[in-house]
Amino acid sequence: MKNKSAIAFALCAAVMAAPALYAQDNASAPAAKPAKAPAQKTPAAKPASAKDMNIKEYIELLRANVRDQKAQMMGAVMQLNAQDAAKFWPIYAEYDAELTKVNNLRVANIEEYAKSYSAMTDEKADELVKNSMQYQKQRAELLAVYYGKMKDALGSITAARFLQVETQLLGIIDLQIAASLPIVGEAQ
Repeated sequence: MKNKSAIAFALCAAVMAAPALYAQDNASAPAAKPAKAPAQKTPAAKPASAKDMNIKEYIELLRANVRDQKAQMMGAVMQLNAQDAAKFWPIYAEYDAELTKVNNLRVANIEEYAKSYSAMTDEKADELVKNSMQYQKQRAELLAVYYGKMKDALGSITAARFLQVETQLLGIIDLQIAASLPIVGEAQ
C-alpha cells in the first residue's frame, strides 16, 4: 500500500510541476472572471508580456487548480478509513479556507512585484521581502494550528502525515511560483 500511495503522490506531484499544461488547456481551468479578458483587449491597455502572463497564470494556479489537486493528492496519500476521513476532511476544509486568506497576502505581493519589477528600488525590494517573510510566518503558524487540530482529532501519526504531505505540496507550489518569477535586479 505504501508503494501505491508513493506512486500516486509522485504522479500528482509531476502533474503539479507542469503548470504549462494549465496555461495551454483552458478547458481544465476554472472559468476566468469576465472582467479580466476585456481589460486586456482595450486599445489603451498595452499587450501583456510573457512575464506578466506567467505571473497571472501562477496566481490563478495558486488560487484555483492547485487547491483542487492538493485535496485529491492529500486524499490519496493520507490513506484514511471512513471514520478518520469524516474527522479529517472538515478540519482540512477549514484549514484550506484559512490558507486561502493567507495566500491572498502572497498574491498581492506577487502582483506588487510584477508592477515594480522593472523599476525596483531598494525601498520596494525591502518592502516586498518583508511582506514575503510575513506571509511565510503566517503560513507556518497556520500549519502549526492545524497540526494541533489534526492531532486532537486523529492522533499524532495522522497529524504528522498531514503536516508532511501538506509541507511537500506547499513546497512544490512554492517552487513553481519562484521559478516563474524573474530574479530581482536581473538584466531584462
